[in-house]
Amino acid sequence: MWRHQTITRSFLALAFLAGGISLATAADKTEPVKAEPPKPAEAKPTPTPAPKAEAAKPAETKPAETKPAPAQPAAPKPAPPKPAPKMVQLNVYPQDIQLTTSRDRQSVIGQAVYDNGLTEDVTTKLQFKPVQEGIVRIENNMIYPAGDGETDVVATFGGASVNLHSKVTKAKEDRPISFTLDVMPTFMRAGCNTGSCHGAARGKDGFRLSLFGFDPKGDYHRLTRELSGRRINLSMPQESLLLEKAIGAVPHTGGKLYEKDSEYYNASLRWLQAGAPYDAGAIPTVDKVEIYPKGGVMDGKGTTQQVSVLAYYSDGTTRDVTTLSAFSSNNDNSATITKDGKITANNRGEAFIMARFDTHTVGSHFVVLPKGLDFEWPNVPEYNYVDTLIHNKLKKLRVVPSEVCSDAEFLRRASLDICGVMPTIEEFNTFVADKDPKKREKLVDQLLNRKEFVEMWVMKWSELLQIRTVNNRISYKSALLYYNWLQERIASNVPLDKMVQELLGSTGGTFANAATNYYENERDTLKVAENVAQVFMGMRIQCAQCHNHPFDRWTMDDYYSFAAFFSQVGRKGSEDPRESIIYNRGSGEVRHLVDNRVMQPKFLGGAQPEVKGKDRRVVLANWLASNENPYFATNLSNIVWAHFFGKGIINEVDDVRISNPPVNPELLDELAKRFTDYNYDFKKLVRDICTSRTYQLSTQTNPSNENDLTNFSHAHPRRLRAEVLLDCISQVTSAPNKFRGLPLGARAVQIADGNTTNYFLTTFGRAKRDTVCSCEVRMEPSLSQALHLLNGDTVNSKIVQGKFVESRIKAGKKPLEIVDEMYISCLTRKPTDKEYSTLVQVLDENKKDEQNALNDIFWSLLNSREFIFNH
Repeated sequence: MWRHQTITRSFLALAFLAGGISLATAADKTEPVKAEPPKPAEAKPTPTPAPKAEAAKPAETKPAETKPAPAQPAAPKPAPPKPAPKMVQLNVYPQDIQLTTSRDRQSVIGQAVYDNGLTEDVTTKLQFKPVQEGIVRIENNMIYPAGDGETDVVATFGGASVNLHSKVTKAKEDRPISFTLDVMPTFMRAGCNTGSCHGAARGKDGFRLSLFGFDPKGDYHRLTRELSGRRINLSMPQESLLLEKAIGAVPHTGGKLYEKDSEYYNASLRWLQAGAPYDAGAIPTVDKVEIYPKGGVMDGKGTTQQVSVLAYYSDGTTRDVTTLSAFSSNNDNSATITKDGKITANNRGEAFIMARFDTHTVGSHFVVLPKGLDFEWPNVPEYNYVDTLIHNKLKKLRVVPSEVCSDAEFLRRASLDICGVMPTIEEFNTFVADKDPKKREKLVDQLLNRKEFVEMWVMKWSELLQIRTVNNRISYKSALLYYNWLQERIASNVPLDKMVQELLGSTGGTFANAATNYYENERDTLKVAENVAQVFMGMRIQCAQCHNHPFDRWTMDDYYSFAAFFSQVGRKGSEDPRESIIYNRGSGEVRHLVDNRVMQPKFLGGAQPEVKGKDRRVVLANWLASNENPYFATNLSNIVWAHFFGKGIINEVDDVRISNPPVNPELLDELAKRFTDYNYDFKKLVRDICTSRTYQLSTQTNPSNENDLTNFSHAHPRRLRAEVLLDCISQVTSAPNKFRGLPLGARAVQIADGNTTNYFLTTFGRAKRDTVCSCEVRMEPSLSQALHLLNGDTVNSKIVQGKFVESRIKAGKKPLEIVDEMYISCLTRKPTDKEYSTLVQVLDENKKDEQNALNDIFWSLLNSREFIFNH
């Protein structure tokens, strides 16, 4: 067999692929990924210029050997010390204070911002002075009502001052106790209604609460009516189990939750003393919640920052709910937060601090840096707005982006990302030789105008729309027509908002109007609503079907009101048994799971539109794919970004929620704005991304960004997705594929039916299109993939079938010329000098069987990580 000479390298490829190890080995990092070193080596057997190139690289490491130089401390020490950071801004929150009734109060926090970007918690250092006496009373950083009226409170620190407008009403009145507004929040704060406690589906220890308080009426009933006299004792309120278990006076599986005489204890006690009433009349609802400060950059481990949470109610009042909120951090390794809202910095990194109150979750982003980190931002070029916004974030993190990749790397990366093809030998030679400084922009424009670009995005949208055959529902003809409809829209550059509106509002036969297959693919009303939210808004609202979303704002009311848009979709047969007719029935409602009430259609996060006499889907589609919906452009921009970087600004792209924040919200907002300004022409958005310096960064890191996995400071090697990898193997071996319904030589990315596959595509994680989840496309390397490449029939048979080596030998090409073409075809570069030396030795040892030796080399390249990954 012609593989015998590469057994050792094969097993290395197997280990690297299965283990997901980075592309370059220690030796490779200085040579294989760069296009420059091979250039001088064009005189293959005698690579005279190469030593110069290699000599230059060690020279760069010599300063490390010159470490004795710092042994001259006299030079740095006499230099004048850097001036102390100067405060450039004082933030005090909140600046508008409303106090209603004698029980109200408002905490105030302060944050100083310095010229080096660091922030400091100055809450305890603030000095307060009311302009008019007798209206507010101030103790430490807490403001209490004293008398009705309005006044400014001046907060000062470090020579700066901020005016806090304060308004007090009903200062001498006591606010009546409320089960919904006072008692229910204590359950959330103490963790009573979480899934691990009484909020579990069957409750705990014989007592059940609604998960995160989605059903206050039900909770009231279970608390006051179930096991009468056991949980509450109105004759002796202090002896109610509700209180005694919470303070640990009697055994409680959940342990002690709060202290006796705490505000949580007193709220429940007041309610019991009042006779445990349920709220009468209209109860104000929480419209929004704010967390302060909005972010911060913390200087070193142990640094702290107090946060404050403010709730805005539907009756126009506000309330300091800091002590009633449930706090969490998405990265305790970098920053933790106490139950009382005090953040403590740990290790270098980022943390998103979240506060949950009522049905609302809000968050604030904090960066933790090493104590006293000395950093100076170099003059890094910016090609467009993408780089500006990426650099703004990196400056906060004290991270320097990598250098730009070589021309050869960019050619390969852009060709694979934009069109899913390898650059040809001719394209490589032309591009590398081109001296035009704008050649990369021109390359992007050329790639965007190729039909392969359309095919790539038709494939991606086919996954989102689940284009596939379904037994007894969607025939192959319907699936093909559906695919062709999508391809025609993308090829014609129809704006995505128009395409989505046409899709969601479609009516007619699944043959005559192929877009109607969207409603034939999934017939369950609730599932259709979930899919629309996930694909076009990036939101997984499934859990709100049974309870309020635990990590986002969506309630059960939101879920069923959104599903109501699809309750009147009608389906009936046609003359052809393979075709269905989709139409608007004009009747049909969605009912709430808890109280069975009919839900009126309401946009997610938006208004309740007038739908009487209208097709509800059309009403939804016109809002969904418009500027009025803040999630549409943002979500699609994130999907496009993720395609080119391997992960989204919000990751996963279809898991948009407050507790999964964007790593760079300013960039995501700007991409969405541009996308909207481009009239939803995503080709222009692709151009912005691919011509940015950020997209062109090298995979090689520097000391500041070597641990960065999220902020796009350097490129990350990305395994080619299944269809693209198979197409690339077929392309470089000149061995075409044959798929069902497609002519010989068609690409795997052109497969219309999601159920059409083969062993290679299945092994490498092609999406089955059973769901709309982005997780269907599996990109993780596995042992079975490595084994199939090494021993399966795909690579081996295509090498034999395509006759790459044989045809070039017959054309009279020399072995090293053939090796050059192999490397360019597979890796978009020529061999390095080190590789040349090894290859020359291999060819010399196998002069009697050069063809098999060359096939061995070809097979090794096709099995290499450098071929399988885009980098």
